[in-house]
Amino acid sequence: MQRMTVPAPRWTSARFLSTEELNRAREAQHKFRAEAVRKRNQSVAMYAASALVLTLGLTYSAVPLYRAFCAATGYSGTPMTDRSRYSDESRLRPSYTDPFNDERQTQRIRVAFNANHSDQIPWSFIPEQREIYVLPGETALTFFKAHNPTEHDIIGIATYNVVPDRIAPYFAKIECFCFEEQKLLAGEEVDLPVFFFLDKEMLEDSDTRDVKDVMLSYTFFSARRNPVTGQLEYVLSMVDTHTRPDTDLSKYRVGMDA
Repeated sequence: MQRMTVPAPRWTSARFLSTEELNRAREAQHKFRAEAVRKRNQSVAMYAASALVLTLGLTYSAVPLYRAFCAATGYSGTPMTDRSRYSDESRLRPSYTDPFNDERQTQRIRVAFNANHSDQIPWSFIPEQREIYVLPGETALTFFKAHNPTEHDIIGIATYNVVPDRIAPYFAKIECFCFEEQKLLAGEEVDLPVFFFLDKEMLEDSDTRDVKDVMLSYTFFSARRNPVTGQLEYVLSMVDTHTRPDTDLSKYRVGMDA
């Protein structure tokens, strides 16, 4: 029987890194970690900047979007301003008879006008007509008069609403001066038009077919152009228009009942 011989293990001598090599390795490792941290911080900063830009964008667009929503739906007493509602000429023809009873004549609806202004705008603002009577589908034109009696040019912006709230989806304005910059020079007086109609579909709605009185109200606020951004903003007073904030809009809701 043969014996198997196992070769003896071969030992190799270990090589230790020098101090200089260790320092270079540590320096390389430190640079690698620093670069990883820098890239991570850069990514976090980019995400934060993107979130900030998105937030600012939503902030600036919130009010216009809300106005557009209210104007398109009649939400919270805001009259409709959707032009597609009167692109069909048949909508602009007066309805002389009840859609459910041809023998019953349609009664005219009283539309009253109200004008207000904030304490911060020293204007005279009044409706030239207190009321008019219209049929559903009949167009009507009225004017509001604004006068700046001061020795300073003043910019104003008007908001509006209609009551009762339930008639708002059928109160369509073809032309008005709301939410637009109205600059009156010192001592200037202007006539501001409102061209509107009540959609005849209101007669087919059980909630509105019996409405006989409607109130359209406008309120003017003082405003200015921000010298940095160029955006319109409400001002607190005529004395300090460049350093103080605008009127607190959180206390005023577009479309709020008068």
